[in-house]
Amino acid sequence: MAGPILGEDGVARCPWAGGPGVMRDYHDTEWGTHVSGEAAYLERLTLEAFQSGLSWSTILNKREALREVFHHFDADRIAAFDEADEARLMADARIVRNRAKISAAVVNARATVALRDAEGLEALVLSFAPASPPAPRTTEEMETTSPESKALSKELKRRGFAFVGPTTMFALMEALGIFDPHLVGCFRRATA
Repeated sequence: MAGPILGEDGVARCPWAGGPGVMRDYHDTEWGTHVSGEAAYLERLTLEAFQSGLSWSTILNKREALREVFHHFDADRIAAFDEADEARLMADARIVRNRAKISAAVVNARATVALRDAEGLEALVLSFAPASPPAPRTTEEMETTSPESKALSKELKRRGFAFVGPTTMFALMEALGIFDPHLVGCFRRATA
C-alpha cells in the first residue's frame, strides 16, 4: 500500500510526485486547486482528453504548445476552427497529433459556446461535485471513477461534448479541485 512519500526535500507528497520535475511542480502548485472561468475549465477538459492513453508528464511538457495552438483555450476561437486548422495541428510536432483528440477539442469548444445560453461550462461541472468527497490514505484507496464522474460524463455527452468518459471526468474533477484529490498525509491535502 502506497501512502504519501517523503521527498528528498523532507516534504510528504502523493507518490506520483515524489521526485523533482514537472510532475512535482504540477502537484505542488496546481493539481486539486480551484480555478475559475470558462477558459480555465476548457483548458483542463482539453488537457484531460489529450492525456487519455498517455502519461500526464507528456501533456505537461506539451502544455505551452497546446495553449498556443488553442489560443489559450478561447472557446470562440477554437469553435471557429475548420478542416485546414485541424490539418495544421496534425502537422505540429509540438503537440499530441491525434486527429480524434484534436477534433474533440473543436467539438468541445463549440459545445462550451452553446452552454453559455444555459449555466455555462464552469457551473455545469461544479454542479456534479460529490456530497461526500473521497479521503484516500493510500493509492489503493484512490478511485478512478465515481457516481458523479459518470453522471457528469453522461450529461456532457448529452450536451454535445466528446472524449469525456467517466475516468477522464474523474481526473478533471481532481485537477479542478472539485474535491481534494491529495492523499491524507500529503502536505497539499486541505490546502488548495
